[in-house]
Amino acid sequence: MEPQFWHDRWERREIGFHMAKPHVALERHWNSLALPPEARVFVPLAGKSLDLIWLASRKQAVVGIELSPVAVQEFFEEHPEASGIDLRCGDLFELTPSTLGAIDAIFDRASLVALPPAMRADYAAQLTSLSPPGTQTLLITMEYDQRQMRGPPHAVMPDEVHALYGATHEITELEELTALEDFPRMSARGVTHLAERVYRLRRR
Repeated sequence: MEPQFWHDRWERREIGFHMAKPHVALERHWNSLALPPEARVFVPLAGKSLDLIWLASRKQAVVGIELSPVAVQEFFEEHPEASGIDLRCGDLFELTPSTLGAIDAIFDRASLVALPPAMRADYAAQLTSLSPPGTQTLLITMEYDQRQMRGPPHAVMPDEVHALYGATHEITELEELTALEDFPRMSARGVTHLAERVYRLRRR
């Protein structure tokens, strides 16, 4: 998967992954991270997600990275009040701890599931390298029969989450959500059952 794939998706407005409201898992589970006000939260592959606005409204210091300049421009055009959110246009894999700065938490709603299997180990290693010990992650994955539809978004099953993060993080499963009605484009492409699974990770 080359960067141009995502540039093309935004240019053609093929952004079915963009949700018109913050994710329900934020409201249900964000407080379980017990973060203090002004904790710095990193959102990888952020798009123009309303999750950024939700997090900032809870007094979190939000920093995101997004490859598409179209998405970044639209985010600030649509949310002029969001000037305090640090949404950067760039490549996640080029970030270093010094260029990102210290973070306390990560919110991954549509990032891991956006990547094909061959990229996920490098992705998890990159996030781990950016996370000091104690960093918490609220991770949301998708589970469906991949024979019914080619991703993205891709199915990422629990055993893969443990394979990617088990050596470096404590993993707690928080909830499984029935989600097909929230993704009508996936239903239209033949998916008959879709679950989202919510995890809390803590960097050792």
